[in-house]
Amino acid sequence: MQHYMVCSITAFIGAILTFSFGMWPESLTLLVVAMGVDYVTGISAVLKEKSGLNSGVGAWGLAKKGIMLLVILLAHRVDVLFGLANVTMGGAIYFYLANEFISITENLGRMGVPMPDQLRQAIEVLKNKK
Repeated sequence: MQHYMVCSITAFIGAILTFSFGMWPESLTLLVVAMGVDYVTGISAVLKEKSGLNSGVGAWGLAKKGIMLLVILLAHRVDVLFGLANVTMGGAIYFYLANEFISITENLGRMGVPMPDQLRQAIEVLKNKK
């Protein structure tokens, strides 16, 4: 009986994800992985700086990542409504991917991981152009 319950719950979650995002594109997988890497590198940077972990800041970071996924869900539904081939969703995914990559790079810099000066300067320019 427990086996059927696990299978049923998995099928239900899969159905919700498929309805929400359509076919799960590799770019969305990359975004979810980048979100995880960003969160881990952010925690690592705070530990390296010895500034102390803050559960409120961490929870807000996770909430922002959840909101990003909700925006992507809405973008997919717009694509479905207008018959677009994941154009809106793809744009949203790549926008947030760029954001995550910048954040990961910033976190690596805070941890003292060596990186090319050009990359460090590019990140500084992007940070100053809010």
